[in-house]
Order: sequence, then structure tokens, then C-alpha cells
Amino acid sequence: MPELPEVETMRRTIAGCVGTQVAAVERCPCPRKPILVSPRIDHLRRRLVGRTIVGTGRAGKRVVVQFDSDDKLVLEPRMTGLVLVADPPSAEHLRLRIGLDSGGRVVRDGTAASQLLYWDRRGLGSVRLFRPDEFAAAFGPEKLGPDGLDVTGPLLREKLGKSRRAIKVALLDQRAVAGIGNIYASEILHVVHIDPRKRCDRISKTDWQRIADATLEVLHEAIRCEGSTLGDGTYRNALNQEGTYQNLHRVYGRAGEVCPSCSDGEIRQVVQAQRSTFFCPACQRR
Repeated sequence: MPELPEVETMRRTIAGCVGTQVAAVERCPCPRKPILVSPRIDHLRRRLVGRTIVGTGRAGKRVVVQFDSDDKLVLEPRMTGLVLVADPPSAEHLRLRIGLDSGGRVVRDGTAASQLLYWDRRGLGSVRLFRPDEFAAAFGPEKLGPDGLDVTGPLLREKLGKSRRAIKVALLDQRAVAGIGNIYASEILHVVHIDPRKRCDRISKTDWQRIADATLEVLHEAIRCEGSTLGDGTYRNALNQEGTYQNLHRVYGRAGEVCPSCSDGEIRQVVQAQRSTFFCPACQRR
């Protein structure tokens, strides 16, 4: 579930770890489905222990931790993964612990940067360490599109304007735009009153700019709210606290409710590319 706003929230919180040195790397005992850890734990430990964290970043929906060796650790939450510096929601789903020599550094709210954790309830995520050339090959422009926080109307039109796909489905294509997922695609299209089933090649130049503007508006607002924690409560920020953007959702998860924008339509739920889409047929006319 974590999309760009949730992952960016994790990244911003763990940025307080910059300047700390790795003291230990431990793969935690977990009775659940094992996650992918690459390279294997003994090699990972050898390459990270003693190294200093020099930066944090994001590659679409992935948290990136950069070390003074130029290696980059990519933590991909997928559906239920979390990157934490505080105690996890449950001990049994903790997958990896990186102990840090914090030197007294504080992440936020008085929390010391003494550990970096990867927690994953369903075990669909991964932790992978890349050398610079490997990272470029895995996440370069041929693999990952421009970041959702960098979109413009002309860029969206160039990437998607000739596609015959439905606009909602196209916005989920990470090779076209990185970071947008199911929640925020529905929210973005509601803001601009465009039917999620409309084909990309039938969207006007003006509407591509409106979609780009709405993308920035929705994503930045969601980041300010530290993401969306849905009904199952799985998503937490890096301090194991809930996000609040779910309280501002216009359509996502609100099937059967009156549209908050037009007050005339009832929000509908349909399935597109095996994903749920929420929209108002009254103000998002096809």
C-alpha cells in the first residue's frame, strides 16, 4: 500500500540517521513468509558494518539509504512494509535490524537514531544493496519514470498522451510516472473531474496540465499529512504513528457515499486492471 507520500514520509523521518555509523546488521527471526534480502545477510553485514550513512533518498515507492562506500540500500515496502526508527507495530513481523552508533543524533520527537528497522506483515517487500552501477541499471530512466513530485503537463502528455489505456491505469505505470499508486490516482482524477476510464489519447493538452497540477497538489498535501493509514492500520510512519490524509480522501474507499465535491453523485467503485477505482459519475463525466 505505501505510495509516494507514505514512502517520502518514511524517508524524511529517517533522514535524521544521516551521519550515523552502522554498528550491526541482523536478520530477525520471523515465522512468516521470508522477504528477499540481497546479498545474503553475511555479505550484507560485511559491506555495511562500519559504514556511515551519508544520505537518504527515494526511488518511486522505495526508500534509499546511501553510504560512504557509494553503496545504496533500497528498502521496498510493497504492500505492507514499513521503514522505522521506533519500535515496530509487532515483533513477529520484524525482518531486518540495522544498529546505529547515533553519536547522540535525534531523528524527531526526541527519538534517538539508534536503529533502522524493516518490518513487513505479509513479506512481499525486499531489502537490497546495490553498487552504483547496479542501482543505475535497476532504477535508471529506462526502468523508472520521472518522479510524481516532478511531473508537468508536457511531461505527462509526452509519456502517456498516445496511449489507448484508461488514464487511471496509465497513472499506475511506474515506467511512465514513479510513485503514484491506487489511492492517489483516484484522488488526483477526482480533483480534475476526469473519468478514470477515459483513454489517454483522448485527453486534451489543457487537461494534461490540470492533471499535473492536481498531482502536485494531492501528493504534497498527503505528505504534509504524513500519508494515509487505511482501515487495517498497517501503514505507519517511521516513528510508528498513523498518517492522517485518509481523513481528507475525497473518493478513495468511500463507495456509496455522497460526493463531497458536487453533492449530486454517489461515489462508485469499479475494477480496473485488477485494482479498485473510486470516482463520482456525476462530476467525473465520461
